[in-house]
Amino acid sequence: MLSAAVMKADGKVLKSELDYVKKFFTQQFGTQNTASQMKVLQELLKKDIPVRQICEQIRYNMEHPLRLQLLHYLYGISKADGHVDKTEVEIIEQIAYYLGISGKDMASIKAMFYKETASAYKILEIEKGATDSEVKKAYRRMAVKHHPDKVSHLGDEFRKAAKEKFLMVQEAYENIKKERGMS
Repeated sequence: MLSAAVMKADGKVLKSELDYVKKFFTQQFGTQNTASQMKVLQELLKKDIPVRQICEQIRYNMEHPLRLQLLHYLYGISKADGHVDKTEVEIIEQIAYYLGISGKDMASIKAMFYKETASAYKILEIEKGATDSEVKKAYRRMAVKHHPDKVSHLGDEFRKAAKEKFLMVQEAYENIKKERGMS
């Protein structure tokens, strides 16, 4: 349902978005289950999605690391067509709020998809003026938060997605170290 909400946010559903969702579903649920899930998605795209109600159910029934994974997936949908519409970002931010995901976590995941000058700092959830010591502490904290072992019990695809985020955290840290000349 949240996939449909993000896909519909800009007023158009594109093939690239459908392909992204289909690929994700196939990896998670297999080819046969994906066919039925895609039919459900097609129907959902025609309806109004009660985003707040859905998010509240998810919030109380899904652990925090999985909600972070969900947010990562939704940003992936918004980026699938190569263009990110403001309305897509707004709905994802609203979803993050309803899911109980902090502004820092949301900004961190968003920065993994939308590169800007301060992305590395946002990924580590720190300000550009942070001390070297604060940068190191932030890196350790984020590495623990996004470590693939946190979701390993959910299967290879969740572990793989978590590993991607984990690698982005490492890359952000390396970029800051290089920029500052840290060892």
